[in-house]
Amino acid sequence: MSAAPAGGAGGVRFDCAGGVARVTLDRPERLNAVDSATEAALGAIWDAIERDPGIRCVVLTGNGRAFCAGADLKEDGPGGLAYWARSGRHGFGGIALAGRVSVPIVGRINGIALGGGFEMALGCDILVAAESASFGLPEPRVGRLPLDAAVTLPRRLPRALAMGILLTGRRIGAGEALAAGLVNEVVPDAELDRAVDAWVADILACAPLSLRAIKRSVAETGHLPERAARTACLPSLVAALESDDADEGVAAFREKRAPVWKGR
Repeated sequence: MSAAPAGGAGGVRFDCAGGVARVTLDRPERLNAVDSATEAALGAIWDAIERDPGIRCVVLTGNGRAFCAGADLKEDGPGGLAYWARSGRHGFGGIALAGRVSVPIVGRINGIALGGGFEMALGCDILVAAESASFGLPEPRVGRLPLDAAVTLPRRLPRALAMGILLTGRRIGAGEALAAGLVNEVVPDAELDRAVDAWVADILACAPLSLRAIKRSVAETGHLPERAARTACLPSLVAALESDDADEGVAAFREKRAPVWKGR
């Protein structure tokens, strides 16, 4: 596995073992609110993950009782149009808008996910939430806008549900998020790690190049008609179809054994 930034910097902890990267927002005294240093640290981590072929899965979570309370409003910084103009093409936290990271991202939602925290959760592929978790977009209550969620949430939910969240700033609980199809699983708080680990194990059982190709296809062809999307010749698709792992998977099935993925 190639080198990647490990340890903690800018309010983020990064660890990697067994092909699983764990990214932890680590400002519990601020409910893991994201300031400019945290945003920069996250961007560097996502880029390092994307460059590292040994990383097969990411778990994103927060330290303490919050997943992420969104932007740190106590930090002095640009507002209004200046903030909108400088926002990166990847969205809040460098991950709110799909396409930056090719490997599956599991969101471990351990508490409140508000504002940008909710937007980061929407940028994950699989969400596992504790029963105590809640989600919301309070930006209009403080005169701001949920710039990413205003685009992504109506694409995930029926219009009435999306607008009910966007136009009120109210929170929804984990159970309501599950019923709306925003999260994959809700478990008692004490079982959160077990549930996340089960999802990670299922991801690791799959061929890594297959998962990269699937995720890139979803990200890059969603705007196309079905026939055009089906015939899109993406580099990740070609790499997966021509890989040694494609042969290994069939051989393992025929030999009734677990496949040994090489990622090539």
